[in-house]
Amino acid sequence: MTQFAVRKAQDFTFQEIRYEKRDWIARITIDRPHNYNAYSTPALQELAAAFQDASWDDGVSVVVFTGSGNQAFCTGGDVKEYQQDYTRKPRDYWKYMCCFKAYLESITNCSKPVIARLNGMAVGGGNESQLACDLAVMGEHTYVGQVGTSVGSVACGGATQWLPVHVGDRRARGMVFLNQRYPAYTAISMGLVNVVVPTVKGPDGKFRTTFTGGRKYLADWNTDTWDAPFASRVTNEEISLALKGKDGFSLDFSVLDAAVDDLCGQIVNKFFECTRYTKAQTNFWKDLAWHSTVGHARDWLSIHYTSLEPHEGMTAFVEKRKADYVGLRRRAAEGGSSEFLWGPYSKTCSACGAKGLPEAFEHCGRCGAGLTAEGAESAERKVR
Repeated sequence: MTQFAVRKAQDFTFQEIRYEKRDWIARITIDRPHNYNAYSTPALQELAAAFQDASWDDGVSVVVFTGSGNQAFCTGGDVKEYQQDYTRKPRDYWKYMCCFKAYLESITNCSKPVIARLNGMAVGGGNESQLACDLAVMGEHTYVGQVGTSVGSVACGGATQWLPVHVGDRRARGMVFLNQRYPAYTAISMGLVNVVVPTVKGPDGKFRTTFTGGRKYLADWNTDTWDAPFASRVTNEEISLALKGKDGFSLDFSVLDAAVDDLCGQIVNKFFECTRYTKAQTNFWKDLAWHSTVGHARDWLSIHYTSLEPHEGMTAFVEKRKADYVGLRRRAAEGGSSEFLWGPYSKTCSACGAKGLPEAFEHCGRCGAGLTAEGAESAERKVR
């Protein structure tokens, strides 16, 4: 008799993720390929539930976390959901951050090692998700990176806390300030992942990348000859063709899955209580950074969602245009409002008495009467 009865994976009625358990391995897959596996609010809740179940199931030794398809592991939060829901009701973003916090902690607190299987790009919260995992195996066709300062947010959902631990302070600052893409072989050299595998095949059906020393892939435990690890290496153009399935190029995940299975086998054949406590000990610096900052991050981000930066950044993303970064800087430099879309709520309508009208409004939104500068000055005097 146990208070923690084992549940079958198929007993869960997940809609946004796939979940399976067999042969000592739990596999959790974000199943939103239509949106590059960006997680929605319900997806976060489902992910947290799956990781908790895997953590408590004694028939599970290791968890493999991945995304569906071949384009994306995860691209973070659903920006359309942000733009439609949370910029309109920032107080609900605080609740959303509670879901996100619970999700990431379900990974770091999982009693089993979690392997990120990077089948595609891991961007924004997707990179933070793989940073939360214990080990990561990455296909050569993909990349990692952050996007916060480009879309009106801050990468304080794991990146600002954990990147300095993974790659050092200078590289971490470069990632979160500049939002560059870091391809697979760069990522392993930086310490962002443990293994990079060939995934691109040419028209001859052979992998374009091969290695010296008889290796099938590069791993952080077998790269003793970094001076010349490649016998041949895929090009960016070939990766692009493979992603599009053109000119006979294709993606093949057989080596990716073999590398993941090898890691799973190694973990299964270790003492599980020692492994659990090893994870708890190794998590010290990640836990310290996370729990020292995430509560503050949750509140700051919620408050910041009332401002112009997230409105402009996420609207630009949805509209598929470049955000007006310089325009916001110019507003501030010229003494205008860079915080409010139509300026601070400073005007009062002399016709109907409506207060708190945006400074840039020339007509009252309530009665349509013309607004004057005197109305703004009068409102300011009343506030004082």
